[in-house]
Amino acid sequence: MTANDSFSSATSPPESPAALGLDLLGGSRLPSLPSAFLSGRDHDLLAPLKFLDAGELPGEPPRVDRTELARALATANVAYGHPAAERLAERLADPATRVVVTGQQPGLYGGPLYALSKMVAAVLWAEAIEASGVPAVAVYWVATEDHDWSETAQATFLARSGPLRVDLGEDPAPLLPVGMRTFGPRLTGVEEQLEGVELPRRWYRPDSRFGEAFCRLLVATMGERAPLMLDSMLPELKTLQRPWLSRLVEHRGDVERAQRQADAAIENRGHPLQVSPQPGLSPLFMLHGLERRRIAWSENGGYSLRGLEGDALPLEQLERILEENPSVISPGVLARPAIQDAVLGTSLQVMGPAELSYLPQVAAIYPVLGIEAPSTTLRPQALVLEERHAGYLEELDVSLAELFDVELDRLVTEKLGEDLVGPVRERIDELLEGLAEPLAALDRGLEGPLRKTRGHIDRGLDQLGGKVAGAVARKHDVWRRRLEQVRTACLPGGKGQERLLSVVHFLDRYGAGFAEVLAAQMGLDPRRLHVVRVSPAPMGGRP
Repeated sequence: MTANDSFSSATSPPESPAALGLDLLGGSRLPSLPSAFLSGRDHDLLAPLKFLDAGELPGEPPRVDRTELARALATANVAYGHPAAERLAERLADPATRVVVTGQQPGLYGGPLYALSKMVAAVLWAEAIEASGVPAVAVYWVATEDHDWSETAQATFLARSGPLRVDLGEDPAPLLPVGMRTFGPRLTGVEEQLEGVELPRRWYRPDSRFGEAFCRLLVATMGERAPLMLDSMLPELKTLQRPWLSRLVEHRGDVERAQRQADAAIENRGHPLQVSPQPGLSPLFMLHGLERRRIAWSENGGYSLRGLEGDALPLEQLERILEENPSVISPGVLARPAIQDAVLGTSLQVMGPAELSYLPQVAAIYPVLGIEAPSTTLRPQALVLEERHAGYLEELDVSLAELFDVELDRLVTEKLGEDLVGPVRERIDELLEGLAEPLAALDRGLEGPLRKTRGHIDRGLDQLGGKVAGAVARKHDVWRRRLEQVRTACLPGGKGQERLLSVVHFLDRYGAGFAEVLAAQMGLDPRRLHVVRVSPAPMGGRP
């Protein structure tokens, strides 16, 4: 199977025993707000956004003209090698189509696994909507305007010795958007550290750009089932954003007041704020030279760029920049979802736990700007578990909750048991003790042979107990090492597998069909951790 083959041939998920299930609502495994939303509480904090649970479907889409954007996405996605680009773009142009949106920064070698998991989740949601008889399309927002070098310029692989982190070194151009960067010559040094790993070198070259390599890799990984990849620096998108960015400037006071009220409501319910308030700072950035700087509002009604000295500039200048060159203005984290939804006419956002945690802070912007708010949902979380590791857990009857939370020596001791001979000795002693009175009544001379017999049995049990203790110790050590191996695979470096290990790590180990297996075994229920069982044997040619 190649990366462009249909997902329809994917095997159904095997029936996982209950021991491998993990309830994410238990044990404080989700942040405060996502946990509350899944428990049916505090949905009003998201208003006018609507929280959608697995099994529900979003309502009618906003009427948005997506013709120009669809045309641009068709061209861009054909260039990424998307085999269904034109068909999906045509569907996007239809105003009746429900749009399911997710996204991520374009990290090195595909970024962490959740970049792919979110993509698969958006596709599964779009397919569920289509199964109800309504057209739908998934769109993946590639956040190339972000400038977080430390997050995008590194990748982690799981080696025999543990997690292996590789990176492109110190940031050579702080504040430069990642979409304007190439990997540079330091990529060669990274490849040398990853000797033996099959890397997608046809896209990841020193002269390749982050966003393009990311899009090409994930499109090749998912083939026809890939969503439309939307680069946030796409010129046509920037033009469509212009009126909404202008409204953020025009209604800046109302936006700030609405967000203050939202922050207070969140804290009054006992939830922490995911994004700390920054009074006087706008939710907008400007590209100044090669630096993406935050726009700050000045008291005299002008604006300035954070980190730059000088007098405040007139607001008319900012408005003129927006009109003439909208490509240099970009929304920050507390404005991006609303601007995205205004342009796309989003029906459903698929958000990660951290994103859903700050979404109530974003929600305040929608009514101020007059944007029709979509539904939102928490993405499902997946754990990739090799069959041999699943076998270890099943044989010892260890649940994922026990594996994650219980100290390994204690866990092995509880599951194996240590004293196999002791209970048998107690039963034999009890039986022999029961013989003492009947034998004495029969013949007092039998008391000595009984004592001698008990001595022989005790010595024999002592010898057997010593051998059993050695075997238990050896078995204890074997099982401890096995469970430690499984825990390292699930929580490499003590962190969640999805958040640490790169997409290419999984493609290298499991082949191009990995995404197919992920889609086949990952459900949409965000309350439980979805165990994706795999074998290290190749699942087809690598992308």
